[in-house]
Parts: sequence; C-alpha cells; structure tokens
Amino acid sequence: MAPAEPAAPETEHYFSPRPRAASRPVLHRFLYRGEMLSVETDRGVFASHGLDRGTALLIETLVPRPGARILDLGCGWGAVGLAAAKASPTARVLLTDVNHRAARLARRNLERNGVRNAEVREGPGLEPARGERFDLILCHPPFHAGRPLVLRLLADAGASLAPEGALRIVGKGSQGVRFYQTWLASESAEPVQVLARGGGYRVVEARAPFARRQR
Repeated sequence: MAPAEPAAPETEHYFSPRPRAASRPVLHRFLYRGEMLSVETDRGVFASHGLDRGTALLIETLVPRPGARILDLGCGWGAVGLAAAKASPTARVLLTDVNHRAARLARRNLERNGVRNAEVREGPGLEPARGERFDLILCHPPFHAGRPLVLRLLADAGASLAPEGALRIVGKGSQGVRFYQTWLASESAEPVQVLARGGGYRVVEARAPFARRQR
C-alpha cells in the first residue's frame, strides 16, 4: 500500500467513541501484494484522508506466520488488520477500536475486500479482547490522547501477548516514540528492536515475556 498525501489536520480527536464530525465517506484504492484493495474512510476517524505514512511503514513489516493470532489495536478504518489478514489467510485477525464510526468502517472494509479470517469488535483499549492472548499485536497509538492513556494501552497489550508473542508499534520522534521505545525496553525481558524507519517514523517491536499486569 502506498501512503496518501497528508491532508488538513482532523478537526476532532479521533479517539472519541462517538465522533461529532459530520460523516463524509470517501473511497480509496490501494495495491497490496498484487491485489487492488478498495477501502472507505470518513471524518472523525484517524487518517480519514487515506493510508498515513506511519501505518504504511507498519504494514511493510508484516510477515505473519501461518495460523498466527493477530490483534490490530485501535484499528481505525482497518488498514493494518486488513493487510494482516491478506498477508496470511490462515491467520486469525481481530480488529478493535473505541470509535464507533471506525469500527463500522473496518467491518465494511473487511467485507468489501472479501476477508473471512478477521473480525471487528468495538470498545476501549483491550476490553474487547479481554482474556485472549495474541502472537502479534499491532498498534499506531493515539499519541495525542496523552501519555498516561498510551502507557496503559501498551501495558495492557504487553499483558495480552502469548508466549513468544510480540507487540509492534509505530510513531514519530515528535510524538515521543523514543520515550515509548525506552519504556518498552524496561518492560520486556528481550531486547527491543527497531524494525523499520522512514519519513520520520519508526516501527518498534517488544517481545514477550513482558511485564504482566492486572487488567
């Protein structure tokens, strides 16, 4: 998938459960692994203009193993979960988002592209996946929602990893991704790796065993 050109900043925080912005859906098409994908985006959802550069970089790192259990945490309109499901048809992919409009879009985009190995659940943080464990958790964190919320999200994600699972996030230096990289290094028993860099973004991976916390 190629990233869309940046658009004007969102007028409303995309972490809102019920966006106030008037709905104005737009269709986009992306070439991914030789297949043309059609997706719908909308106002009040992260990256309403299309695939952003950070998410595109995260998607480029996807090489899911067969049968993996994958979580797209904070899925927006579903770019990462859609790509993960297409990259590994035998994987089981769960997409979650607190934003009602985002969850609805993600469901439509999975259906639009004939995806059968993924599902969408609506709710805050890891609540929609409580009690489940994942081989790979993918997340473009809602940095603008504040450091306490992001740290709680990452801690809960780490506690939801299966043995030998991995948490993979993407962010910019200006968003504090180096701070979160250092924090992840303090939580993971394994060295944290930077899997990709580009356009000011970096993809950071922390592997289990991870500090276990009560959720």
